[in-house]
Amino acid sequence: MFSRNIYVARRQRLIKSVKDGILLFLGNSEAPSNYADNQYIFRQDSTWLYYFGIDQPDMAAVIDVESGQETIFGNDVDIDDIIWMGPQPLVASRAEEVGVAGTAPLSELEKVVKAALAKGRKVHFLPPYRYRNMMLLHSLLGIPFDRLKTEASVEFIKAVVEMRLVKEPCEIQQIDIACNLGYAMHMAATQIMKPGMLEQDIVGVMEGVVISGGYMVSFPTILSQNGETLHNHSHHQILTEGRLTVIDAGAEIASHYCSDFTRTLPSGGRFTQQQKEIYTIVSEANNLALGLARPGISYKDVHLAASRLMLQGLKNLGLVKGDVDEAVAAGAAGLFMPHGLGHNMGLDVHDMENLGENYVGYDDTVTRSSQLGLGSLRMARVLKPGNVVTDEPGIYFIPALIDKWKAEGTCKDFIAFDKLDAYRSFGGIRIEDDLLITENGARLLGSKRLPRTVEEVENAMSEE
Repeated sequence: MFSRNIYVARRQRLIKSVKDGILLFLGNSEAPSNYADNQYIFRQDSTWLYYFGIDQPDMAAVIDVESGQETIFGNDVDIDDIIWMGPQPLVASRAEEVGVAGTAPLSELEKVVKAALAKGRKVHFLPPYRYRNMMLLHSLLGIPFDRLKTEASVEFIKAVVEMRLVKEPCEIQQIDIACNLGYAMHMAATQIMKPGMLEQDIVGVMEGVVISGGYMVSFPTILSQNGETLHNHSHHQILTEGRLTVIDAGAEIASHYCSDFTRTLPSGGRFTQQQKEIYTIVSEANNLALGLARPGISYKDVHLAASRLMLQGLKNLGLVKGDVDEAVAAGAAGLFMPHGLGHNMGLDVHDMENLGENYVGYDDTVTRSSQLGLGSLRMARVLKPGNVVTDEPGIYFIPALIDKWKAEGTCKDFIAFDKLDAYRSFGGIRIEDDLLITENGARLLGSKRLPRTVEEVENAMSEE
């Protein structure tokens, strides 16, 4: 938790961005895993954390936009709770720590919301993603479940997005810490990986590093020798000489700020010549994006520049043909990189995606493409100082997608389909760093950069 002045200033700034009505904030509740008393690890809502900082379940808040009155709703513990949990701070004490004077039991929330509705006032709420909060909103507002997301307040969403997109110094400090922990978890994998190991064995070591030094992984770990499957969470294979292992993993620290790194390692410690050629293209694209990212350039343009570099590299290998600029415009890069270059990151590893990706990564100046790859770009906005984005180009050889494009004749003037047969069992390569946009460019987050080049990776894997 930051100082109370930070939360007070954030809330004061927020209400200036909304015309009238009340702002309704819902924290998260605990969720049972397999029975009521055995629960998943608690994760508080990120927008709640941003404005109120209280990392406890079953909390809500209302801010009256016109009067500025703030009320936090929550229940103090009773003796049964104390027996199992020990003494806990009063809700009023927690509220005072973040500069809120008004508190009330959670049961009073309905009365406040219904009173506002009775007066014809607007109740602004954000799109819900937890079922408990969906049920609560339905009960409070009478909105059908299938309309809760579409009837969320666009004015509220845009106000939150504009604030959270630009990270404050206190947030950047936390993200640097999360990235240092992410570095440690990835280096643990780099230094133990060898043929004969089970993928899950490496996942266990990596996640142990995070749990020892942080709160939890920032998303389910992706570690697979089938790297052509972009989000492969299966860890059942034995590491085999000659294959590549994609490791996409991140750490979430106690403050809930995140990291998100990807490295692709040769399972046996050395790249084959074919792997070196593709890996080097991706590595150069990753570094190009780092060099291009700066205030005033759209991340869509950075994506397109990275795509052009990769297509040129693939053309040099005979896998792409024709004019490279025309190939980029036609969307040929989508065959090899069917995802975007990166996304926003902060309190969420895909920051604010619950608020709507088009509100977070797009605005009135840039619209989403329909092309495969470019259309999946989660952050396309013009960059500003304080933005935190991932830089994660990749090249994948997905047999089913290759066959589909070949059969349909998609980008046939730019793809040398006959040459791709030699890559059908290649897998995929992705390299990802986390970037902070500064006043003059961008810098890597965290104290150290994970091994990136062929030589750096092989050297790191050979160290005892």
